[in-house]
Amino acid sequence: MSAEAPDQVSDRTLEGWIARQRWYTAKGSTPALHTIAQTDGTRLVLDDAPTGPVLYQVPVSGGGPDADPVDATTDTAWVQQLAARIDADPASLRPIGRVTASRVLSGEQSNTSVICDTADGARVIVKVFRVLHHGDNPDVTTQLALSAAGSARVPTVYGALRASWPDTGRPDGTATGHLAFAQEFLPGLDDAWRVALTDAREGNPWDDHAQRLGEALAEVHRTLAQALPTEPADDARRAAAVATMHARLDAAVREAPTVEPHVDAVRSVYGRAAAARWPDLQRIHGDLHLGQVLAAPEPRGWVFLDFEGEPLRPLTERSLPDVTLRDVAGMLRSFDYVAGSLAHDATFVDAGAWAHTARAAFLDGYQRGTGTDLREHRELLDAFELDKAVYEVVYETRNRPDWAGIPLAAVARLAARSAA
Repeated sequence: MSAEAPDQVSDRTLEGWIARQRWYTAKGSTPALHTIAQTDGTRLVLDDAPTGPVLYQVPVSGGGPDADPVDATTDTAWVQQLAARIDADPASLRPIGRVTASRVLSGEQSNTSVICDTADGARVIVKVFRVLHHGDNPDVTTQLALSAAGSARVPTVYGALRASWPDTGRPDGTATGHLAFAQEFLPGLDDAWRVALTDAREGNPWDDHAQRLGEALAEVHRTLAQALPTEPADDARRAAAVATMHARLDAAVREAPTVEPHVDAVRSVYGRAAAARWPDLQRIHGDLHLGQVLAAPEPRGWVFLDFEGEPLRPLTERSLPDVTLRDVAGMLRSFDYVAGSLAHDATFVDAGAWAHTARAAFLDGYQRGTGTDLREHRELLDAFELDKAVYEVVYETRNRPDWAGIPLAAVARLAARSAA
């Protein structure tokens, strides 16, 4: 990308506009922007925010030195150019072709997704990454690997767009990362969270759905282990993972004192996990729950989305090989949240038994799909589920205090079971 100065909208004018956008991360603060690069209607602007510098991708069109810009993602002509640049990227798998119409998908917080109609009748969703980082975005590289391997467990990938930009903090003065990602658009599908919530409310068993979901996740993990590098879980990686669990627990006690009575039991679980045998590390989803899965008609079945990993972890960490049981634990917590959500409904529904049965069926399906006995990794799976539940207690305490009892009950249950 060139570092030429923009000829229309000034950085100063852009500051007021960017502060009002949903994807602006330093909410409540005043942006301090300067453009570091621009090309093809896209500007990369660095914000020296009080929370730390953040680099944004800001495609703008129209406006003037003192006029509000127009977000170029709403401009089909700009989207056509973007699609052509994705097609030209060497890593792209298949051409998007000519875009005939486009619209921005509403409701997103951190990125901007554009639905595109193409000349050959296909519908493509192009995700424009707003916050940029040096390095590969795992959402791109993981799904590229799955799609290239022929997996139907992710929307078919068209390609991605990489770029380089000036970065004085790097030894060579240049950073490289992903700007956009294009894949098949699957309209009209419910996610697994909505399907599960409806069935649990109505008392419909989920054994078959949960078992197939476990099998589908196992298929994703098998494919990723074949398509991307794996590595043994050496002493350093195990120690780092367990240290992160302890640090999260320490932080939770400070923010949510209700965790404190369970601290010793939780630490015992973490200690047993540290001493247990760990499976090889590989690429995983990293932030898996029922809302990250679409219910597609058979024979396709469950389709997985959003492989970016935990948003609060640095990008470099999210791209590292990890333990597949982290994904399994995330899904177990999501089943628990179905029951917890219904217990908080105005029309109370006791779905505890439903969630218990669904969890067991999911684990059965995953074991069948991987050919492993999860009982051999019980200590490790318990540790990952506890770690997730501790994180959830803090999140709910901050945002929905009346929901904090859902993960806190899981902390108590898992800690007590492990102590038995």
